[in-house]
Amino acid sequence: MMRAWTLPTFYVLCGSVAAAGLILTGSPGAGAVLLAVFVLLGAAHSPLVFPRSLGALEAQRLSAVDGKPVVYWRPGCAYCMRLRMRLGRRARQLYWVDIWRDPAGAAAVREVNDGNETVPTVFVAGRPHVNPDPGWLRERLSS
Repeated sequence: MMRAWTLPTFYVLCGSVAAAGLILTGSPGAGAVLLAVFVLLGAAHSPLVFPRSLGALEAQRLSAVDGKPVVYWRPGCAYCMRLRMRLGRRARQLYWVDIWRDPAGAAAVREVNDGNETVPTVFVAGRPHVNPDPGWLRERLSS
């Protein structure tokens, strides 16, 4: 669980140090702006911007019932962030599984990616798609 917060924490700490340096050298405005930028970067890379993560088994069970895709992701992944942002509000129509929190999710991803934890891996109708185009996934959600 802590691993998911490593990158966001790093952003906030680096921003705090840089902002403190600017404030101490007489540029409080620039320091405040820099700190705000780093806090936003930390928030964007945190698990907070993703819908609530489920366990892999629960997500698979729910997907079998209603047919919604399952997205396996991990915090700090630029491709996962791209997919999440490009899906917008439609991201909440998917089941999200954080592979760093769920060993069964990580195993499911390794099984279809030759032992690698390549994310995002999206299962649509039981078929895996590695790093799919967000537009393609949006079309699947619309139909």
